[in-house]
Amino acid sequence: MSAAPEVEAEIRRLFFAEHWPVGTIATQLVVHPDVVKRVLGLLTPRPPGEPRPRLVDPFAGLIIETLKRYSTLRSTRLYDMLRPRGYQGSVRTLRDYVATVRPQPRREAFLRVDPLIGEQAQVDWAYVGKVPVPGGERPLWAFVMVLAWSRAMWGEFVFDLSVHSLLRSLVRAAAYFHGCTRQWLFDNPKTVVLERHGDAVRFHPKLLELSGHYCTSLRVCGVRKANQKGRVERAIRYLRERFLAGREVRSIEQGNRELLAFLDEVAHPRPHPTLPGRTVADCLVEEKSRLLPLPKVPAETSLVQPIGVDKTGFIHFDTNVYSVQHVHAQGTLTLVADDVAVRLLQGEEEVAHHSRCWGRRQRVENPEHRQALLEEKRGARKAKGQDRLRAVAPGIDALFERWVETGRNVGSLTARTVALLDLYDDATVAAAVTEVIARGTHDPGAVAIICEQLRRKAQKPVPIDVRFGSHVPDRDVIPHSLENYDAKSKRRH
Repeated sequence: MSAAPEVEAEIRRLFFAEHWPVGTIATQLVVHPDVVKRVLGLLTPRPPGEPRPRLVDPFAGLIIETLKRYSTLRSTRLYDMLRPRGYQGSVRTLRDYVATVRPQPRREAFLRVDPLIGEQAQVDWAYVGKVPVPGGERPLWAFVMVLAWSRAMWGEFVFDLSVHSLLRSLVRAAAYFHGCTRQWLFDNPKTVVLERHGDAVRFHPKLLELSGHYCTSLRVCGVRKANQKGRVERAIRYLRERFLAGREVRSIEQGNRELLAFLDEVAHPRPHPTLPGRTVADCLVEEKSRLLPLPKVPAETSLVQPIGVDKTGFIHFDTNVYSVQHVHAQGTLTLVADDVAVRLLQGEEEVAHHSRCWGRRQRVENPEHRQALLEEKRGARKAKGQDRLRAVAPGIDALFERWVETGRNVGSLTARTVALLDLYDDATVAAAVTEVIARGTHDPGAVAIICEQLRRKAQKPVPIDVRFGSHVPDRDVIPHSLENYDAKSKRRH
């Protein structure tokens, strides 16, 4: 029995000003008399009736007692508990009742803290997605550090979330800001906190070494208290909305290059969120003067550990294998690895050096290591042509498969392709093979043509093999006497 506001106003006017009876008002305004009485306050409320019994009422005590002990228990679990006790109602009925009696958690009041200049830097990671790498995919993460006072940030993309990756990122961030804050504030990941009980925290020993080297202290947020590092959380949101949105990160090198340009050209020139009239870059200049100076020698952040060499002269690290000299087979060396290089040491001597491979299940081999093994074994045959080509162009198996499918002589075509390695450098042949596979062809002549095109483009000299091999017979050349050469020439004329 509802009425429009203007109708209710008219009812009150006609009754109190014009003194119309209720029936006349109802007739003239075409409304029910009870509506008129309700508006005028003349409608007598109905006496409350007896509440209808509910199927859940016999179990109310058990439900309330259980929810006091386990306030987040789901209604479906309570339903499973009540069914054996005789409950005949539905889950929906139980859920409606539980919503009225479930204890509500006390809302937390947050304390806003404004850090001092140069006092604190907040650190966190953000998951970006997966990036294709040779042999599969790797998850990509963004490391972000924010200076709490100036809101200046630094970040980089990483494939690795180990403690050594964290150490490298912290050192690079300190170098970018030309100093360190007095605190580093983290969440509670295992790379930072090995164990925690209340306020008692046991930090990772590697991180403690780094903090001692840079004279900064380590702090962690409360468990499930992300609001305590709200500045880095807001910075990550800013990067997602302003930098990552609509952008494709095809490689970690391309991503880091574009991220650094974004920070310098967009993020830091933006207005400071709490200091009107100043930019983040302006505040960063002031905060740099309050940062702790960097140590003279940067901290060592590489992974150093002993590692075994298998019987084929390879070590296994991060799903990939790296070659060493065959003399170290089935021995133990010292692995020194970062995100750029993988080095293997015997004592203090470096016995192998490789670029870090971020692919999956890849074979990284130095051709000199294989050659040394072949020279060591007198009875060992030379490496097969296909093995030699695989070492130079790992994707050439696709070309071998096409030769087999088309009925070509694989041995002959392999020999012709191997011959190109003697005329051109490995990089040229690898690039030519990749282009032939991309074109969908299988003619080895195409490989030779592309090699020649790449040579001309690079303006390299024409490849001419002037070495004498076993196929050239050794002969003595006897020169002719030239004493009577002039006399024979005169007789002809």
